[in-house]
Amino acid sequence: MRALVLAYGNTDRQDDGVAWHILRELAQQLGTFLPLSPAEECEKEIGNIHLRYMLQLIPEVADDFKQYDRVVFIDAHTGHIKDDLYLENLTPVYQPSPLTHHLTPASCLAIAEALHHSAPQALLVSVRGYEFGFSSTLSENCARLVPVAVRAILEWLG
Repeated sequence: MRALVLAYGNTDRQDDGVAWHILRELAQQLGTFLPLSPAEECEKEIGNIHLRYMLQLIPEVADDFKQYDRVVFIDAHTGHIKDDLYLENLTPVYQPSPLTHHLTPASCLAIAEALHHSAPQALLVSVRGYEFGFSSTLSENCARLVPVAVRAILEWLG
Protein backbone atom coordinates (compact mmCIF):
# COMPACT_ATOMS: atom_id res chain seq x y z
CA MET A 1 0.00 0.00 0.00
CA ARG A 2 1.41 3.37 -1.02
CA ALA A 3 0.54 6.32 1.19
CA LEU A 4 0.84 10.08 0.91
CA VAL A 5 1.00 12.09 4.12
CA LEU A 6 0.12 15.64 3.16
CA ALA A 7 0.79 18.32 5.77
CA TYR A 8 -0.21 21.92 5.20
CA GLY A 9 -0.31 25.22 7.05
CA ASN A 10 1.77 28.35 7.60
CA THR A 11 4.88 27.57 9.66
CA ASP A 12 5.41 31.30 10.31
CA ARG A 13 2.07 31.60 12.12
CA GLN A 14 2.80 29.54 15.22
CA ASP A 15 0.25 26.73 15.68
CA ASP A 16 -0.97 27.02 12.08
CA GLY A 17 2.31 25.26 11.24
CA VAL A 18 1.68 22.24 13.50
CA ALA A 19 1.34 19.96 10.46
CA TRP A 20 5.01 20.55 9.60
CA HIS A 21 6.02 19.58 13.16
CA ILE A 22 3.90 16.44 12.93
CA LEU A 23 5.49 15.57 9.58
CA ARG A 24 8.98 16.01 11.07
CA GLU A 25 8.14 13.78 14.04
CA LEU A 26 6.59 11.18 11.72
CA ALA A 27 9.76 11.17 9.61
CA GLN A 28 11.81 10.59 12.75
CA GLN A 29 9.56 7.71 13.82
CA LEU A 30 10.07 6.22 10.35
CA GLY A 31 13.86 6.44 10.71
CA THR A 32 14.76 9.61 8.83
CA PHE A 33 14.82 13.36 9.35
CA LEU A 34 13.32 16.50 7.91
CA PRO A 35 14.95 19.91 8.52
CA LEU A 36 13.62 22.51 10.95
CA SER A 37 12.08 24.47 8.09
CA PRO A 38 10.17 23.27 5.03
CA ALA A 39 12.08 25.90 3.03
CA GLU A 40 15.05 23.50 3.01
CA GLU A 41 13.18 20.32 2.03
CA CYS A 42 9.46 19.70 1.90
CA GLU A 43 9.20 16.14 0.54
CA LYS A 44 10.63 12.80 1.51
CA GLU A 45 9.97 9.24 0.35
CA ILE A 46 10.32 6.56 3.04
CA GLY A 47 9.57 3.13 1.65
CA ASN A 48 5.91 3.18 0.61
CA ILE A 49 5.20 6.42 2.49
CA HIS A 50 5.61 9.78 0.81
CA LEU A 51 5.75 12.82 3.13
CA ARG A 52 4.88 16.19 1.60
CA TYR A 53 4.39 19.69 3.01
CA MET A 54 2.42 22.50 1.32
CA LEU A 55 1.38 25.95 2.44
CA GLN A 56 -2.21 25.12 1.46
CA LEU A 57 -4.10 22.53 -0.55
CA ILE A 58 -4.27 23.23 -4.27
CA PRO A 59 -6.39 21.43 -6.89
CA GLU A 60 -3.33 20.16 -8.76
CA VAL A 61 -2.37 17.85 -5.88
CA ALA A 62 -5.52 15.77 -6.55
CA ASP A 63 -3.93 14.47 -9.75
CA ASP A 64 -1.12 12.91 -7.68
CA PHE A 65 -3.60 10.83 -5.66
CA LYS A 66 -3.78 8.24 -8.46
CA GLN A 67 -0.37 6.99 -7.24
CA TYR A 68 -1.57 6.23 -3.70
CA ASP A 69 -3.88 3.83 -1.88
CA ARG A 70 -4.13 6.10 1.16
CA VAL A 71 -3.79 9.81 1.86
CA VAL A 72 -3.49 11.50 5.24
CA PHE A 73 -4.30 15.23 5.41
CA ILE A 74 -2.77 17.06 8.40
CA ASP A 75 -3.87 20.55 9.38
CA ALA A 76 -4.59 22.79 12.36
CA HIS A 77 -7.99 23.98 13.51
CA THR A 78 -8.82 27.04 15.56
CA GLY A 79 -11.18 25.54 18.11
CA HIS A 80 -14.29 25.38 15.92
CA ILE A 81 -13.94 21.63 16.48
CA LYS A 82 -14.28 20.70 20.16
CA ASP A 83 -11.65 17.91 20.13
CA ASP A 84 -7.96 18.78 20.50
CA LEU A 85 -7.18 15.99 18.03
CA TYR A 86 -9.87 15.39 15.45
CA LEU A 87 -9.72 12.37 13.15
CA GLU A 88 -12.15 11.87 10.28
CA ASN A 89 -12.29 9.23 7.57
CA LEU A 90 -13.03 11.25 4.46
CA THR A 91 -15.12 10.58 1.40
CA PRO A 92 -14.90 12.51 -1.87
CA VAL A 93 -17.45 15.32 -1.81
CA TYR A 94 -17.33 18.85 -3.12
CA GLN A 95 -17.60 21.32 -0.26
CA PRO A 96 -17.95 24.98 -1.16
CA SER A 97 -15.86 27.27 0.97
CA PRO A 98 -16.71 30.79 2.12
CA LEU A 99 -13.05 31.61 1.48
CA THR A 100 -12.11 31.70 -2.19
CA HIS A 101 -8.60 30.42 -1.55
CA HIS A 102 -9.61 27.45 0.61
CA LEU A 103 -9.84 23.89 -0.72
CA THR A 104 -11.05 21.20 1.68
CA PRO A 105 -9.54 17.69 1.77
CA ALA A 106 -12.93 16.18 0.80
CA SER A 107 -13.11 18.51 -2.23
CA CYS A 108 -9.56 17.55 -3.15
CA LEU A 109 -10.65 13.89 -3.10
CA ALA A 110 -13.69 14.77 -5.23
CA ILE A 111 -11.38 16.31 -7.83
CA ALA A 112 -9.27 13.12 -7.83
CA GLU A 113 -12.40 11.03 -8.28
CA ALA A 114 -13.58 13.22 -11.16
CA LEU A 115 -10.18 12.97 -12.85
CA HIS A 116 -9.48 9.27 -12.33
CA HIS A 117 -12.84 7.72 -11.37
CA SER A 118 -11.38 6.72 -8.02
CA ALA A 119 -9.96 8.26 -4.90
CA PRO A 120 -7.68 6.82 -2.22
CA GLN A 121 -8.77 6.03 1.32
CA ALA A 122 -8.28 9.24 3.26
CA LEU A 123 -7.94 10.46 6.82
CA LEU A 124 -8.07 14.02 8.11
CA VAL A 125 -5.91 14.69 11.17
CA SER A 126 -6.78 18.11 12.55
CA VAL A 127 -4.90 19.43 15.59
CA ARG A 128 -6.15 22.25 17.81
CA GLY A 129 -4.13 25.42 17.48
CA TYR A 130 -4.08 27.84 20.40
CA GLU A 131 -1.82 30.67 19.26
CA PHE A 132 -1.46 32.11 15.76
CA GLY A 133 1.10 34.87 16.23
CA PHE A 134 4.08 35.60 14.01
CA SER A 135 6.44 32.86 15.18
CA SER A 136 7.69 29.48 13.99
CA THR A 137 7.46 28.02 17.50
CA LEU A 138 4.38 26.06 18.56
CA SER A 139 2.47 26.96 21.70
CA GLU A 140 2.96 24.56 24.59
CA ASN A 141 -0.62 23.27 24.34
CA CYS A 142 -0.32 22.57 20.64
CA ALA A 143 3.17 21.02 20.90
CA ARG A 144 1.90 18.38 23.34
CA LEU A 145 -0.52 17.16 20.64
CA VAL A 146 2.23 16.42 18.08
CA PRO A 147 3.19 12.94 19.39
CA VAL A 148 -0.49 12.06 19.86
CA ALA A 149 -1.20 12.91 16.22
CA VAL A 150 1.86 10.95 15.03
CA ARG A 151 0.69 7.84 16.91
CA ALA A 152 -2.78 8.16 15.34
CA ILE A 153 -1.31 8.45 11.83
CA LEU A 154 1.03 5.49 12.30
CA GLU A 155 -1.85 3.41 13.63
CA TRP A 156 -4.09 4.32 10.67
CA LEU A 157 -1.32 3.55 8.18
CA GLY A 158 -0.83 0.19 9.87
